[in-house]
Amino acid sequence: MDTASERLGNERAWAGAVATAVVALVGGALVFPKWVYDGFIWHYFWGPVVADAKGAACAVREGGTTRFIDSASACASAPEPVAVPGYTLVSEVGYAVTLIVALLGVVLLLRRLNVGRDRGLFYALFPFMLFGGALRVVEDANDALRQTGAEAIPFPWNTLIISPIIYFTVFFVTLAGLVVSISLARRGVFEDYERPLAGIGTLVLAATMGYLGVLAFTTRRVGFYPQVLVVVLVGATLVTAVTWWGIDRYAPEINAGTGFIGAVVIWGHSVDGVANVVVLDWASALGLKGEYGAKHPVNAAIIDVTSTVLPESVAAAIGTVWPFLLVKIVAATAVVWVFDEQIFEESPRYAILLLIAILAVGLGPGTRDMLRATFGI
Repeated sequence: MDTASERLGNERAWAGAVATAVVALVGGALVFPKWVYDGFIWHYFWGPVVADAKGAACAVREGGTTRFIDSASACASAPEPVAVPGYTLVSEVGYAVTLIVALLGVVLLLRRLNVGRDRGLFYALFPFMLFGGALRVVEDANDALRQTGAEAIPFPWNTLIISPIIYFTVFFVTLAGLVVSISLARRGVFEDYERPLAGIGTLVLAATMGYLGVLAFTTRRVGFYPQVLVVVLVGATLVTAVTWWGIDRYAPEINAGTGFIGAVVIWGHSVDGVANVVVLDWASALGLKGEYGAKHPVNAAIIDVTSTVLPESVAAAIGTVWPFLLVKIVAATAVVWVFDEQIFEESPRYAILLLIAILAVGLGPGTRDMLRATFGI
């Protein structure tokens, strides 16, 4: 167990490293704005967010100003740096590094608060993961309403619910919920902090879903296709059940450490995989009117490879997105296998937070894809 001085030293080291990185980026952006800010920070991180928030096909950085373009062909011929809505490999690596640093900071925070050693934290934060995906759909709906001049959340406030800024928004909402829940528990209002934390998460999720429901029945740009919700949830549950049965029957050592948490992790990534299959391959069969495409480079690459390998007739019959679902299941199962009993014994907080993060990167985007199609956005 860490002593108080060791914990303080770790906290100072983490804060110092983060401060150094921030100073380096800010200093570099001030001294070399064209290279550091325009060519890196704006190009790969902020530019895609602004383009998405403005509903543009791309954003172009010229002479220290940002220009928005609505034509894809014009974007292709525009001078660099050009930012398009979505992710790039560079930005995804950057987000992954940020996530790891943030996790280390959260571990230190949980140690300071003396919570997070049991698995109740994992289940208490589950509603917040659904909330994150649902909140992103609010921006999708806002973007659809913008085309009619009736957007409810104007720029720049809508950037708070666009990736990756939305992750910080959800993080601070969750952090506030955690602090409030711990305070209530320590005052004797609740026996533990997990129940009020789960309650707060359920409340913000219900409020977000309620808002989307109101839009569905009061606007023409937002619809309601409950069959999508049913197919994705039932499909993901069946995939998880079959996978979990196979693990329990033939390789029980895989879930020996995580227990039921492992099933939840696999289910979350199954939601992501099934939602992609449903939205990209079965949209017309389920009565969806809009056209959807893969925004993540990995997903798009898998679809491209499948389309190249499979004959056109076969691809038309079975689709090209199902390999992404297989990759998600295999990857989630491999991750569950890594978390053996020894990891939970040696670093329970870090193990639980890592599993929360792993679930969130699957369930968050999966929830967004599922709800976006459910509301016809």
